[in-house]
Order: sequence, then C-alpha cells, then structure tokens
Amino acid sequence: MINCIVIDDEAHAIELLTLHIEQTPFLKLTGTAMNPVVALQLLNSIEVDLIFLDIHMPDMSGIEFLQVINSKYKVILTTAFREYALEGFDHQVVDYLLKPIFFPRFLKSVQRAQEMLSAAKKEADDFILVKTEYKGKLLKIKIEDILYIEGKGKYVCFHTRGGDEVSTLLNIGRLKETLASDRFFRIHKSFIIAVPYIVMIHGNMLQLEFTSTKVPIGQTYRDAFMKQMTDKVITNNNGDGSAQLPQQEQ
Repeated sequence: MINCIVIDDEAHAIELLTLHIEQTPFLKLTGTAMNPVVALQLLNSIEVDLIFLDIHMPDMSGIEFLQVINSKYKVILTTAFREYALEGFDHQVVDYLLKPIFFPRFLKSVQRAQEMLSAAKKEADDFILVKTEYKGKLLKIKIEDILYIEGKGKYVCFHTRGGDEVSTLLNIGRLKETLASDRFFRIHKSFIIAVPYIVMIHGNMLQLEFTSTKVPIGQTYRDAFMKQMTDKVITNNNGDGSAQLPQQEQ
C-alpha cells in the first residue's frame, strides 16, 4: 500500500484526486492540505510515500515546496499550466498531471510511482555482511551506501556515502566477482566504484558524489570503463554514428 497526501489550494482539485485515489487499490490517502506550510507540518506526523503537489499556490509554490523536502518523497506534480510542469523535472519528480486530471492518465502516473517505490525498496533491502576485526562479528553494509571500494594489500576498505570507512580482510578481485556488474565497475587495480554516484570524469580521474576524494582510472581498465560509459555520453558524433569519447590526459 502506498500512503499519499494531496496538497492543493483548490478544494475541488483535492476532491477529484481523493476520488481517484479511492478508486485505486494500492493507494491510501493519509492526508490533505490546502496550504503548503501546513503540509510540511503534516509530513512530520503521518507516514507518506507519495505526494500529489499543485505547482501554482500562494505563499509557497510547488517548486519551492520541492526544494524544502529535498527529494525525500516521491512527488507527482499537478498543474493547470503546462509551462510550469517541466520545471519540476529538475527535482526528480515522478510525473506531472495536467488539470483537469482524468482517471486513465492518473492511473498511468501512479503505476509509475509504484514501480519506482518498489525498486527503491528493493535497493534499500540489498546489503552485504563483512567480517570485522572481532571474531564472529559481521557488519552490515547497504549496497546503496557504497561509493567506492579501495584495495589495500590483503584488505579492502568500503567508503560509504555517510562518510564511514569499513575495512575487512578480502581480495579486491574476488570481491568484484560478487558485486552487480551494472552497478559496480573496477576502474583501477585498487579501486571499484559505484557507477550511479559518478559526478565527473576528467582525464584519468573520477569524481563521485558525497566525497571530495578523486579516484584514479588505471590505464589497464580505462578502455573497458569508457566503453561502458559510451551510451551515457552526449556529444557530437564522428559522422558514422559513433560517439567521440574524451581522451586521457597525458
């Protein structure tokens, strides 16, 4: 069940969305608010997974509201003005619904939210257990928290987005064989990085989110890594449809 709230300064808009929600088996309405400031207080007192958020409201716009909650919840924007809708995608919203909102379009949007929430839950539940220096003690590390893994001789160190570093007696090559290849990539004999956290590739260095540390890209691993990144690169092509990747700095 997905717990949701509706935030809109127009009563009839809330009534229509309430009706749509009641007709959708996997949705549960846990609250409504006509004032965004009141809605912020409401979020602290009830369980919410999904927010239906109007963009054009007095005192605080939907876009300003998004900036306050900072991607903590899944959000579907609602608006009577098409020109405002695209602005929300800068804040990673699920979708936008153009008023008047018809049920088939509403259903398509909430099904997308359901898929995203299910994927996020699966990712949050995915973890590994590593041995610590204390005999018989295992430490849980969530896969989504791992930024990069550093090999240090017979040990590896897990660097997490929370700033924690966890070391364990393990071979980095053997570890890579157990990690999902679509999420983790070995870019150096001593480094494995989490692909979703890549911020920038500059020459033979790579920058990740949540850390100021720059991770080196080894010459042996560079070609394979950049080949995997090819479909993510937006650039001019070479006339034959192939993308021109940045070259390594000398």
